[in-house]
Parts: sequence; structure tokens; C-alpha cells
Amino acid sequence: MTAIADPRAPRVAVRRKGPNLEKWGWIYMRVSGVFLVILIFGHLFVNLMLGEGIHGIDFAFVAGKFATPFWQWWDVIMLWLALIHGANGMRTIVNDYVTHERTRRVLVWALWLSAGFLILLGTLVVFTFDPCLGLSETSAEWLLETCSS
Repeated sequence: MTAIADPRAPRVAVRRKGPNLEKWGWIYMRVSGVFLVILIFGHLFVNLMLGEGIHGIDFAFVAGKFATPFWQWWDVIMLWLALIHGANGMRTIVNDYVTHERTRRVLVWALWLSAGFLILLGTLVVFTFDPCLGLSETSAEWLLETCSS
């Protein structure tokens, strides 16, 4: 005679060995969310409220911001946090709604690869930005003064 388990009996959760990645992902989402709110509102305030507001945003404004290490790091940290935060959120959605194991694994890998590629590309753009690229004699005066020295 075989014993049939009572379906109303509580199930015992089995703890796997190793780090609890879901817990750390959950903590990351909360901490990065707080930092992102600060970084994004600081970014918006400086870009839209100070100076000429939205009318002052042009190539010269961006070149001026990227000329200082403070704003380079501000934007890179914002980029990294936002992309990892977004990819982790998408990973959670994929894990919740995709039932086929292989499809889930492919989608999660695609998420992390695309986030990694965008992080790499964005970081390169911020740190290798050169406002003097492609200048000619008809370029704006401030560029010629900045790039000639």
C-alpha cells in the first residue's frame, strides 16, 4: 500500500546551497531605484531648470557637460544603474511569465547580453566624446577656440 500525501499539508521549502540571487536582485532593485530617482531628478534639474532651460540644450551644452569628469561619471553611473535595473526587471517578468525552461534561458541571456552591450557602448561614448571631431572653418566659433588649443 502506498501512502498518498495530504494535499492540504503545508509544503516545506527546500533551501538550495549558494547565494540567494533572487534576494540580492530584489535588494538591488530597491537601492538602485532610490539612487536613480536622485540621479535622474538631478539630471533633469540641471538640464531643464538652470540656465536657459530646454532652449539651451544643444551640442555645445552636451560638449560642455562631457568636458568635466563630474558629469561624465554622473551620466555613466546613471546609465549603468538604469540599464541593470531595467534588465533585472525584465528578467523578473520573463521568469514570471515564460514557462518553457529553454525559452526562458534564451530570453534572459539575450536580456543580459543586450544590457551589457548598451552599457559598454554608452560608457565608451561618454568617456571618448570628442567635441572637436569633424570641425571645419564654418564650425561655431566656440568650437574653434576650444579645439585649436
